[in-house]
Amino acid sequence: MSKLLDAVLSVRRAEEDEAELVREIVCAAYSKWITVIGREPTPMTVDFNKTVREHDVNLAIVAGEVVGLIEVWPGADHFWIENIAVYPHRQGMGIGRILLAHAESKAAQSKLGEIRLQTNEAFEANIALYTVLGYKIDRREPFKGGRTVFMNKKL
Repeated sequence: MSKLLDAVLSVRRAEEDEAELVREIVCAAYSKWITVIGREPTPMTVDFNKTVREHDVNLAIVAGEVVGLIEVWPGADHFWIENIAVYPHRQGMGIGRILLAHAESKAAQSKLGEIRLQTNEAFEANIALYTVLGYKIDRREPFKGGRTVFMNKKL
């Protein structure tokens, strides 16, 4: 299904006036984790106007519907994935994989040989996906009563 989805999915940068849409996607995607970690996940608490204004937020679109996003930026020696979120009714269709491939392509265009991200240790499904796609766990650090997992992938 991912090949078919890849053929019909387009990606474009979010506009400044789409901060509310970005907030809606992020909050919908992360709300399932509130009961798991006992608080709102950090991505739900950011200033979305600032995020869209200052970062590269790419929206995934299928049949005219915005279904997810990935927020990235180049660092000095690596490409950073700050956030990836897909509407719950669109999860499990390969959209996250396509967005991660999009980020890897942007990293390669930036001539950066490594891509990095972090996630909550309790988000086991996310860690499993990243691992399948070639990301390795770099380290774990305590954070707000849980642990953050830092991952990277050499390109």
